[in-house]
Amino acid sequence: MIMNFEFFNPTHLIFGAGSLSRLGAVAQGVGKRALLVTGGGSVKRSGVFDRAVASLQAAGVTVTECAGVEPNPHIATVRRGVQTAREAQCDLVIALGGGSAMDAAKVMAAAALEQRDPWEMMAHNPAGYRPPAQALPIITVPTLAATGSEMNNGAVISDPEAKVKTFVQAACLYPHSAIVDPELTVSVPTDQTAYGVCDLITHVTEGYFNGADATPLQDRFAEGVILTAMTHGPKAVANGDDIEARAQVQWASVAALNGWVQAGANPAGFPVHMIEHTLSAHHNITHGAGLAVVNPAWMRFAARHNTPKFVQFAERIFGLSSNGPDDLDCALAGIDRFEAFLREIGCPTRLSEVGIGAELLDRYAADTLTGIVAYQGKLGGRPPMAHEDIVTVLRAAL
Repeated sequence: MIMNFEFFNPTHLIFGAGSLSRLGAVAQGVGKRALLVTGGGSVKRSGVFDRAVASLQAAGVTVTECAGVEPNPHIATVRRGVQTAREAQCDLVIALGGGSAMDAAKVMAAAALEQRDPWEMMAHNPAGYRPPAQALPIITVPTLAATGSEMNNGAVISDPEAKVKTFVQAACLYPHSAIVDPELTVSVPTDQTAYGVCDLITHVTEGYFNGADATPLQDRFAEGVILTAMTHGPKAVANGDDIEARAQVQWASVAALNGWVQAGANPAGFPVHMIEHTLSAHHNITHGAGLAVVNPAWMRFAARHNTPKFVQFAERIFGLSSNGPDDLDCALAGIDRFEAFLREIGCPTRLSEVGIGAELLDRYAADTLTGIVAYQGKLGGRPPMAHEDIVTVLRAAL
């Protein structure tokens, strides 16, 4: 098979300890009036907010703050940010925080220019998926290694009243620049660090298991990201001040979802993410924690349909020996080892651990299939999943 694909990522990445000091100089070349989007307050408690504002002001960039973005960012908060940006005549949006702040900032940047409600840009829009065509320049400054949102063109937003969590992707949402300073992650709590490690690994396994065959280079890229996260993630969990471990996990997070690993693999879908979005829309659980619950259960389902790839995973990631590419026992043993790793770093691996029971499994399956970019009415992936398949995976995760 000859691969056919396109790869595009215009984001200027500035990576390394101490790189936050460059924020003002980078912003100065993009705009003069910044909307600074932040989350629940940790950036202020750590002093990062003051350092960022000082850098911006020293460069002559005025700052208007939009604080309080939720862990699963609400569409109402996005609307508030759009209004603030318009009133302050902002010509630049800066996200300072985790994936939620970055996702919200991207949609704010687009909606500030487009004369329509930001929810109309999302994939769940009943009138049809119409992503934005323009956005204010965006600069991302992540304080958590997890989502990879700092260097990609996607965003995930929730409507808690409707219990919907959905996404948007558009070329205009690529950040102009990403300033990735591992020092900003040292204050991240142990559990959130672990959830971030799971999140970044899941970004890679989604493409690895749901992509095209005969992509040996991309497989090695993916395996390299996974092994890096599994080597350095536990060190970052055990000692948050370990800058080397923090840096390696941060770089793995960036590489996991900036398009590089998935180029050529052309994954058929991100089924684990889509199922988790439904769960966190209903229960507001941390995204990485939800992925830790869903991913092993989904893997056991998918391994029966794509056994050779899961055997490869078991052999290359965990050093297991197989009796051939169709050795399902080896494939399942690799999944067991992966689930054990998640537990060892402190992630939940069962729905009951995040307060979810069996009462609404059919509802979760139905909601997952509603309003997504589906494949003949099924959830995309290898294999595509019908309603009953999603219920099977969720039941296995109980």
